[in-house]
Parts: sequence; C-alpha cells; structure tokens
Amino acid sequence: MKCKTNSFRKKLISYFMFFTVVIFTVLWLLQTVFLQKFYNGMIIKNTVKVADKISEESRNSDITSYIDDVSRSNSILVFVTDTDGNIIYSSDEYKKGHKFRNDRIEMDDTLIEMGRHDHYRELPINYDEFLSAVNSSDNGESEIKNEDSYVYGRLIDFYGSDEKAVLYIGTTLNAVGSTARIIRIQLIWVTLLSIIIAFVLALFMSKSFSKPVSQLNEKAHKLGENDNNVDFNKGFCTELDELNKTLDTTSEKLKKSKDFQNELLANVSHDLRTPLTMIKGYAEMIMDISREDEKQCAEDVAVIVEETDRLTALVNEILEYSELQMSDSETVMNDVNLSETVSSVADSFEKLYSKDGYIFERIIANDIHIKGNVSRLQRAIYNLLDNAVRHAGEDKLVGITLKTDNEKAIIEISDHGSGIAPDELEHIWDRYYTKRQRNGKGVSGLGLAIVKQIVSQHNGVCKADSEVGAGSIFSIELNAE
Repeated sequence: MKCKTNSFRKKLISYFMFFTVVIFTVLWLLQTVFLQKFYNGMIIKNTVKVADKISEESRNSDITSYIDDVSRSNSILVFVTDTDGNIIYSSDEYKKGHKFRNDRIEMDDTLIEMGRHDHYRELPINYDEFLSAVNSSDNGESEIKNEDSYVYGRLIDFYGSDEKAVLYIGTTLNAVGSTARIIRIQLIWVTLLSIIIAFVLALFMSKSFSKPVSQLNEKAHKLGENDNNVDFNKGFCTELDELNKTLDTTSEKLKKSKDFQNELLANVSHDLRTPLTMIKGYAEMIMDISREDEKQCAEDVAVIVEETDRLTALVNEILEYSELQMSDSETVMNDVNLSETVSSVADSFEKLYSKDGYIFERIIANDIHIKGNVSRLQRAIYNLLDNAVRHAGEDKLVGITLKTDNEKAIIEISDHGSGIAPDELEHIWDRYYTKRQRNGKGVSGLGLAIVKQIVSQHNGVCKADSEVGAGSIFSIELNAE
C-alpha cells in the first residue's frame, strides 16, 4: 500500500522522533547548562543544613567527633573559633583533631593565659572578613560567596567554652567543570546512538500501529459489500478489536438493510402498482364515463376508497416491519398481563366483525403474566386474528385460546378455512410469501412476518398446524412468569 504524505504511519514516526528530540534537549540542558547551577544550589543548601546540625549538637561533649564525621561525609572545612579569631577546633575531610590548648599559670597573683598551638590548620585568608561580618550581623550569621567557594557561619554555644564561639564552614563550588565536560562527551555518543535506536523503534512501532488501522480502513470502505473478507489481526489493542467488532456489526446491518431494500423494491413494487393503477383507472372512468351516472359513479368511488385503504394498510405494514427489522435499540420489556391483552384484542375484533356473522370462541385462562412489550404483543395477536378472519371458513368461526403448559404461555388462533398445503407451511412466516403464493388474501404478505419478528424479540416461538380443507391453528409460545 502506498504511504501517503499525511499518513498515520508517517505521523507516528514524526511524533516519536519529535518526542526523542525534546527528551534529549531537556537532558542536555540539565546535564550541561544547568548542571553547575543545580550543583552549587545543592551544595549551599547542604552547607546551611550542616551548620544547623552542628548548632544543635554543639553543647554535647562529643561535638568534636560529630564535627569530624560531618566534615568527612560532606567534604567541608570546619573551624570553631572564639570571637577574636583564636582556633578552638578545626576539621576537614582529610584530618581531624586540630586542637588548640589553653594553659593557665599564676604569677604574682595574676592569672596569665598562655596559648599553645597543637597541629592545627591555618585559618583561611578570608577569615578576618568573615569574622567581622559575623560579629557585625544582627542575627549572628554571615556568608561569603564567590565563583569558586562558599563560606557560611554563625555564633554558637560550644562545649567547654563559656562565651559564644564562631562556627565557620567552607566548601568548594564549581567542582563539576571537568565532570560536565566528560558528561557532555558521553551525551554526544548517547544521543547519536539513542536517535538511531529511536528511529528504528519508530519504524517498527509505526508499522505495528498502522497495519491494523489500514486493515480497519479497508474494511470500512467495504462496509455493506458481500466481499468484505478483510484480514484483521486481533489482539494488538482492545480499542481496535472493539472497533473491528463494531465494523463487522455495522457491515451486517448494512447488508441486512440492503437486502431488505432490494426485496422491498422487487416484491412490494407490484403491490403498490396494483392499487395505484386501480385508483387511476376508476378515477378516469368517473371523469370520462360515469360522472353523469350517479349510481355507477358511487360504485367507482367505493372502489377507489377500498383501494386507497388497501394501499394505506400496505404502506403501514411495510413501515412497521421496517421499524422492527432495523431498530438498533432493545425492546423495552415490562410486566404484561397476557390474559387482559388477548381479551382486549379479541373484544376489538368481536365489535368489528360480529355484525358480519363472525363468531369468536374464547378459552382464555386468567392472570397469566409474561415479561414483554404490550403494544407489540397486541400487534402480533391482532395480525393472527386478522389472518384468521380473512381465511375463515363458511362457518365464520374463529377460536381464541390462552393457556399455560410447562411454564409456557401459549396463544392459539384457529380457523375452519381451506387450510395450508404441507409444502407451504414452512414458508408462511417469510416476508411477502402470502401475497405471492396464496393469491392475495392478505394485504402485503408481511402480517405473519411481523408476528414472527415480534415473537423473536420476546424469545418466543411461532408455530402453525394446518390441514387442507379443515383449517389452520397458529400458535405463539412465550415464557410465562
């Protein structure tokens, strides 16, 4: 398949490569441009934190050991002096125990302090500046920062000293310069290799993603066609599998709709043409011949009215069956008193046809309930009774029975008409069959097909038993509650 300029595959490759470029751009900025600033900020923050800890522990007898530990673990230089700059204690990451000892002697009743240094590290050259800043500050804290170093200190209480001591902590900044150069060289190689790997992965992933999408696209183009056997490899992802299932369902519905339309055009066109031809013919007769003859004109108008009613009934049945066939939503089911429903439809037929001599024998059990749609069930019973009336025998007797058997509600509609041949029984539920094969006593041949569709929606079964010359029994079996 030719890869289009704006295809899904190319889009996926371009987005994946863009994502890779963004990630490595951010990585370069963090590891080169912002690395030193980030490092310095962390060092300064850690130095102040160490000063806080030393201040908290400064009155303990083991403060010198604690200072040695933190200076080694944090690579810092620590001095503790008095306010005049005399060293009380010092430590760094390499050495410890640089003590300053004060010896006291008395001469002529005068106390003389003699200082003796015992292997201590010399104070930094900026210590005087730092000490002056600490002594002059309002909060007893000070810091000195330049490009290469950071010094922080404060006044603290120190074990063994009666007066305030000065804590000095120094550390080195910009220590990652050489490290950054090494990281930069390493990033060049990592970036080149990663872009190559990302490009290969993008090609592979785009192919994996685009293949099922292309298959679904091809299947979508063939929706409703008979030749719709497009291979689709399931399992790539749930959403595409569901989309494939939806397309299959849609294709089946389109095929069903197309078949229905073709059958409608092929079979109903004749049924529509016949009453229209009759209406037109009798209307022309009235206009040209019988308009002066009042009796004949009335007869011709009666034929027109009859054919118009037939045409209306035909269209209504077609629309009703189409609605049943093409409805996507499930039928709303409620509790239905089937005894009352059957009796209601039977009452309507008795009022309509009793004046013509029709007799409706009823055997309807009481209080039979099912889960169903009452309006559609009424339509199914109406169609069966209408069929029985139209095919009733000379006695004009129609039987209506409602009973239960093995948790089934059974409706039986019987007549004593001419009956149905055995080879026709299996076809009577088909669309248009009655009209084409049984000489048109029905309106459209859709009445029994509508019954079957409604009963199927209720998970029921339609049956028909007939004997030629003796009549027929149509039955519906539904699940009783």
